[in-house]
Amino acid sequence: MTVLNEMSITFESRSSNEAFARSAVAAFVMQLDPTVGEISDLKTAVSEAVTNCVVHAYRHSIGTIRISVRLLPDYTIMIRIADKGCGMEDVHKAMEPLYTSLPEEERAGLGFAVMQSFCDSVSVRSTPGKGTVVTLKKRLSPRYANG
Repeated sequence: MTVLNEMSITFESRSSNEAFARSAVAAFVMQLDPTVGEISDLKTAVSEAVTNCVVHAYRHSIGTIRISVRLLPDYTIMIRIADKGCGMEDVHKAMEPLYTSLPEEERAGLGFAVMQSFCDSVSVRSTPGKGTVVTLKKRLSPRYANG
């Protein structure tokens, strides 16, 4: 796979870092000249993925979150958000709209549904006790990209 450019960042799983994560991804993607809507979609999806790490992966502890972004020649953005948190027993169940592993905290259970609505594809790999990797892909409209 040919990659035009790529970057990665690692930060602590603090809710205060969620804005940093989405802004960093947005700033990197700007070199492809996305529309306002496209950048908003990516920022929202990244926010949801990072929030899942903070709330679910590490629950009441602090761990690390790593985001890597690849810009591909066909104007596709590939974003991987990885944690080394608790992992998920049943990824399929976790991705169901309205499902939450923390019902006592009145969570909406819409994180993955939101990611799916703003990206072309969302894939999740998870191993209990080892962590989770969420991969988001979105293809920008070539008429706006100057790659």
